[in-house]
Amino acid sequence: VQLQASGGGLVQAGGSLRLSCVASGRTVSSLTMGWFRQGPGIERELVASMSWDISPTHYADSVKGRFTISRDSAKNTVYLQMNNVKPEDAAVYYCAASPAVWPTKDYHYWGQGTQVTVSS
Repeated sequence: VQLQASGGGLVQAGGSLRLSCVASGRTVSSLTMGWFRQGPGIERELVASMSWDISPTHYADSVKGRFTISRDSAKNTVYLQMNNVKPEDAAVYYCAASPAVWPTKDYHYWGQGTQVTVSS
C-alpha cells in the first residue's frame, strides 16, 4: 500500500484546510485509516481515524468538533477537513493505514508528511 498525502500549506488561524491522502495498492474501504501529526519537539499523535466501514471514527480531544475525517471510495482517497484552525494545529500531518480492525495502534503503511503552517 502506498499513500500520497497532500493539501498542506499556510492557513490563517480560524481558517480551513483540507488534506488528502490517495492510496494505491489496496482500497481504503478495506483499511483502517488514520491521520497523525507531529509538531516540533512533540510526539506524533493520532488526530483522527476511521474504520474500514466508515463508522465509527475517533478524534483527538484537541480537534473534536473542528476536524472531520472522510473517505471517497471511488477516488480511493481519505480526507482530513480542518476547520477553525488554531496555531497549535501547526505540524507535519501524515496519513496512515492499517489492515487491522479499528481501533488499532498498529499502522503498517505511512504516507509522506504534509506541512501545515498556521499564521495568527
